[in-house]
Amino acid sequence: MPSTALRTDPDAPLIEAHDVSLSFGGREVLQHVDLSLRSGDIITLIGPNGAGKTSLLRILLGLQVPTSGSVARRPGLRIGYMPQRVAIDPVLPLTVRRFLGLGGRYGRAQLIAALEESGVPHLLDQPVQSVSGGEMQRVLLARALLREPDLLVLDEPAQGVDVTGQGEVFRLIAQLRDRHGCGVLMVSHELHLVMAAADSVLCLNRHVCCTGRPEAVSRHPEYLRLFGPMDTRGLAVYTHHHDHHHAPDGSAIYDDPDKTPCDECVHGDRREEAR
Repeated sequence: MPSTALRTDPDAPLIEAHDVSLSFGGREVLQHVDLSLRSGDIITLIGPNGAGKTSLLRILLGLQVPTSGSVARRPGLRIGYMPQRVAIDPVLPLTVRRFLGLGGRYGRAQLIAALEESGVPHLLDQPVQSVSGGEMQRVLLARALLREPDLLVLDEPAQGVDVTGQGEVFRLIAQLRDRHGCGVLMVSHELHLVMAAADSVLCLNRHVCCTGRPEAVSRHPEYLRLFGPMDTRGLAVYTHHHDHHHAPDGSAIYDDPDKTPCDECVHGDRREEAR
């Protein structure tokens, strides 16, 4: 596959795919796909099962050779990859600290800093098998952050996370983009959250059905054919200004412990106190 380097000026794309196609055994998996992502962009790939989303990610990561087309990357591009899931032997004695260390040699301070950014520093010395599905997603995100990436590639980052936690995950991703200025490319099936969290959406069904701002894509005929109409009131993450944030277990942590929770947002053990 032709693989070229992009120019290094700040406005150049981090990664770019041009006319990428992929076939297996005579079956077309991807057809003439174009994609360009710059620093600070959040682009989300959506599409039905079998649409070629994972294949496109593998091509962009250099793990799969396309049948035709080219991928160009900025010279020296650092990519942090977060897979959907990892399979770990349930009897393998492996702590979160050792799991993170499998990707490179990092000091304790680096490990804690990455876990703090993803919101789970308390898990450092916990067995990997003891963490919940939502916590494991944050551990995987911390693992990607350890590479100090220019580009975060996230495959279903809210996999295994409950509804409350999904919004927190997408907000965290946006905060990481703002803090580090990295680009973000993710695959997600959480359409209502994608439409609020992404700068741009690429709807894939072997070919690019439609692409652009979320509000435009959600009205595109190809999107509607694949997913049907969506209540536009569901296209935004709840925007009420909270006086708290959530711990990974879903409990509320209030910015001002003496403040009564707002009427619209009452959580957990504060519910009775608020009445």
